[in-house]
Parts: sequence; structure tokens; C-alpha cells
Amino acid sequence: MVPIYRSDGEWVAVYEKGHLFNIDGEWIGFVRGREVYDPTGVYLGFLSNDRRLLRKRSMAEVRPRLQPPSQPDKPEIPAAMPLAPMLPALPYSIIDMFEEFPERLLFVSDTRPDME
Repeated sequence: MVPIYRSDGEWVAVYEKGHLFNIDGEWIGFVRGREVYDPTGVYLGFLSNDRRLLRKRSMAEVRPRLQPPSQPDKPEIPAAMPLAPMLPALPYSIIDMFEEFPERLLFVSDTRPDME
């Protein structure tokens, strides 16, 4: 289980067996090589060497939508992970998906209204 961090150093996800899960264990995407796709097969970005989900700010080419795999079993997420290493600043042309577009990484239940 590999921790994934946001650029400010907060632990926000884990990578395990080709899939990305948030810290609640909910499936938020799958990985092909280093490229990450959401559960519907839409391209999100790439995993960097320093364990962040990044993407080019301006994408000239449109990535094809992939056929997603079946939803994996929910993993056992530990209560804590090691602190993030010192993360270098990103160039202007690269964005951190967990900072710039956190709504694209929400699990469906997070978008439903609360019960009254």
C-alpha cells in the first residue's frame, strides 16, 4: 500500500494493486502504467515519483476513455501513514489534482445531500 499525498503534504489516498482509494477506502480510480483514470474511465492525471496525482495544466490531446475494470474490494486502510517527504514546488504547467480539482475525486456518496 503506497500513500498518495497532496502538494501541501497531507495524505489523501492510497495506491494498491493498480487502484487508487481515498483514505476512507472508497475506490476513486484505476491506474494503467502511471496514468490514473476515474471509475468511469476518464483520464485524471499521472502518478509522480514523489507520490502525487498530477496533470498538465493544458492538455492539447484528448485522452480516450478506457473501459474501467470491475470495482475492487475495499482495502483495509491504516489509521495513519508516514509523513510526506519534502515535496518540490510544481512548475506552472503542472497541477496537483487533489488541490485543483478535488470534486473530480469525490466518491458518489460525498455528493449526495445529507438526510434531514
